[in-house]
Amino acid sequence: MQTDLLQLADEWGPEKVLVVSDTRTGMRGVLVIDNTARGIGKGGTRMSPTVTVAEIARLARTMTWKWAAVDLFHGGAKAGILGDPNSPHKEAILRAFARALRNEVPEEYLFGLDMGLNERDAAVLADELGSLGASTGLPRALGGLPYDQLGVTGFGVAEAADAAAEHIGLKIAGKRVAIQGFGAVGTAAATRFLELGASVVAVATAGGTVSDPNGLDISRLQSLREHFGDDCVREYPAGDLSTDVLSVDADILVPAAREDTISDKVATETSVSLIVEGANLPTSPSSRSILKQRGITVVPDFIANAGGIVAAAHSTDSRNSPFVVNEENVFTMISEKLRANTTQVLQASQEEETTSHEAAFALAADRVREAMALRRRLPFD
Repeated sequence: MQTDLLQLADEWGPEKVLVVSDTRTGMRGVLVIDNTARGIGKGGTRMSPTVTVAEIARLARTMTWKWAAVDLFHGGAKAGILGDPNSPHKEAILRAFARALRNEVPEEYLFGLDMGLNERDAAVLADELGSLGASTGLPRALGGLPYDQLGVTGFGVAEAADAAAEHIGLKIAGKRVAIQGFGAVGTAAATRFLELGASVVAVATAGGTVSDPNGLDISRLQSLREHFGDDCVREYPAGDLSTDVLSVDADILVPAAREDTISDKVATETSVSLIVEGANLPTSPSSRSILKQRGITVVPDFIANAGGIVAAAHSTDSRNSPFVVNEENVFTMISEKLRANTTQVLQASQEEETTSHEAAFALAADRVREAMALRRRLPFD
């Protein structure tokens, strides 16, 4: 987790970087509160053996832009725990992490779900601090909104894809979709793509890629995932295992796994017309430029995958209420906000001849800068 913390700072943040540890449990973690001009810090908490301070800072910055782009009033933040999410000591580690951040949570930061954490873990974090308002993503039994079960982020990714397809003159019905990652985001996106009339021709997990030009049986693949995890692609009875998902012949590519997956080589060789970023930070500035030059439309991560934070905002708003969140309202808002933001960003990109990421950043940065000015957080003249 070593990094030069001072090198992380720029005009936007971070406002606070807190590295914590606990000798008894072996817990090592980090909280990065990037920018709170528009509200308290909110972003998922991840647990991974490869977590670094720089990674969490990078993701916290993405949250700053994501909240601003979707025009909801939270600030960017992220937390990470260095460790195995399958550890038999996970609960003790989570409790130690929560205790270490008791001065920051929930006044400056709210826990949420990210890679390696689930609803039960959210309940543990909230319980340790004695407040159900300390974490979003709680189980239904505690009044929470089960993001992964509902598939809110993946639903939003498909809605953004549909809006982008309309913008560039495509009808999503009948289009072929390749999805990298078949976790909560990828499975929900696949389901929504089918409802919109598209076919999913390739799915990739850590176990490999399975493809079928005639379309995969997503229900079958989801069932296999429940039993075999990432190896579901190898257990699928009739698919081709010889092709990488990033090189499959498709119309739409959804990177929904990890950061930095769309290399310059992929950008140069891909045959798709549309890339919709379900994961955070799957492309680099250089690969985005290549895609722009090739006329391939890209919906940026903090535009396309903001469905989860819309749901988190609903959950946060209701954390002191005895009433259950209205799930229909959540999906309606996700669809409306993400479709409108996608169209606005792609239109600005076209008019200003910039990449879609540059257009999305300009939209979000203007909103953050205005809030910083009103709260006297800009540099002295």
